[in-house]
Amino acid sequence: MAARSKKPPAPGTDPGPERAVPHVRAAVIGSGFGGLGAGVRLRRAGITDFVILERADSVGGTWRDNSYPGCACDVPSHLYSFSFAPNPEWPRVFSGQPDIRAYLERIADTFGLRPHLRFGAEVTELRWEEEHTRWRVTTAAGSWTADAVVSAAGPLADPQIPDLPGLDAFPGKVFHSSRWDHDYDLAGKRVAVVGTGASAAQIIPAIQPTVGSLTVFQRTPAWVLPRADREVSGAEKWLHAKLPPTGLLRRAGLFAMRELQVDAFVRRPQLLKLVQQVALRHMHRAVADPGLRATLTPDYRIGCKRILLSNTYYPALAAPNTEVVPGGLRELRGSTLVGADGSEHEVDAIVFGTGFHVTDLPIAERVFGIGGTSLAESWKDGMEALRGSTVRGFPNLFFLIGPNTGLGNSSMILMIESQLNYLVDALTTLDSLGATAMQPTERAQRQWNLELQHKMGRTVWTTGGCRSWYLEESGKNTVLWPGSTSAFRRATRHVDLAEYELIKRTAPKPVEVVSA
Repeated sequence: MAARSKKPPAPGTDPGPERAVPHVRAAVIGSGFGGLGAGVRLRRAGITDFVILERADSVGGTWRDNSYPGCACDVPSHLYSFSFAPNPEWPRVFSGQPDIRAYLERIADTFGLRPHLRFGAEVTELRWEEEHTRWRVTTAAGSWTADAVVSAAGPLADPQIPDLPGLDAFPGKVFHSSRWDHDYDLAGKRVAVVGTGASAAQIIPAIQPTVGSLTVFQRTPAWVLPRADREVSGAEKWLHAKLPPTGLLRRAGLFAMRELQVDAFVRRPQLLKLVQQVALRHMHRAVADPGLRATLTPDYRIGCKRILLSNTYYPALAAPNTEVVPGGLRELRGSTLVGADGSEHEVDAIVFGTGFHVTDLPIAERVFGIGGTSLAESWKDGMEALRGSTVRGFPNLFFLIGPNTGLGNSSMILMIESQLNYLVDALTTLDSLGATAMQPTERAQRQWNLELQHKMGRTVWTTGGCRSWYLEESGKNTVLWPGSTSAFRRATRHVDLAEYELIKRTAPKPVEVVSA
């Protein structure tokens, strides 16, 4: 067994022979909301022997990577923050990326997480060592062994750019929305935006006034609702700072409002008809051209794809220097972009707002569990986990924002905090039982996912008549949670030992698997 050490090698150094590889109780992958939240909860549980492995050079996760013009959250800030770290200083109801990133930097400082952070430590392999009952974590900054691994890499981490004919030969500038090139000036340029999802809906209004021309390639139109955004007044900030219960009350109101919306998404999609009428009126007020209205009107029920919130998106699309190309982008011929309708457009730069690898998480290719089976192989028929957190064959691997934990209407921080409860309960339960690791039983994982997919059958994401990034190629929804955040909190409050096999380290004998 590797010698224990609480001081990992400095980034970029060789970890040396086997005996020099440091061992930790937990290795956390990623330093966004999930990774930092895990660090806070581990320390509060008395577990201080852990590292947070971050591939970049600062914390923030998706809120560090997505620095494009106009980037902001579509969930109110007083709900899109940790319950244990309220921020009375949010500047707007829907705060922008710089403010959210600054909040995460403060979390790292306030809760003493800096000593645990290892930057430039992209994970290249996670391998379960059965003979030692531990994980070997190989990174660009050296290696560690760990009793448990917490994957907080997140689904919005690795950008996806479509494989288009002629893209490699395009002579102009090309970048993804999450890898924005701030050194390239778009002013006066002929710019194409590919995609009309949440990021594109923020980028388009931000760049439209300054570019020479804007060509938007829209594969599928989105439903858009008004965005009730405004500055948070000084009086409100003062009140929340001096009387913290007022901030909690505000958060509770936002939470309750979104919990009341859940039923329409997951059980009674017909209730969304009224919301759809609001979206239609919103579009008609901003878009006078009947032809453009027809192009921008979805043919599926609202909520089937992610609903966008914007007061500026439609006016930007209706501007004189903007053209919307229906059907999306088909191919490139030099600097000429050819739409699905056969139209041709000369551009200087292309911005891809085409989302991320969500249903095919790249990290799954790097994780090897019992018997050397990769997580990608285990998920070849679609991602699944027990309670969105653990996967059979991969002991002591805990996911934050795992399969079927995404939301269509509320704050992901609520789901992360629920999974953090589950993580801490699992680790403390192992300690109390004298066990080393745990993995779900085959029956528990199968039953959980059968029930989950049965509930999914009546949701708007399944019945709404669209193809979204929530779905596998087969049509199976492996991304969203078909229930309320309260229901998920109840489901992850404690680990049910009847759903797990416990693994005990019995040196020098082989690992023994005992049914709980």
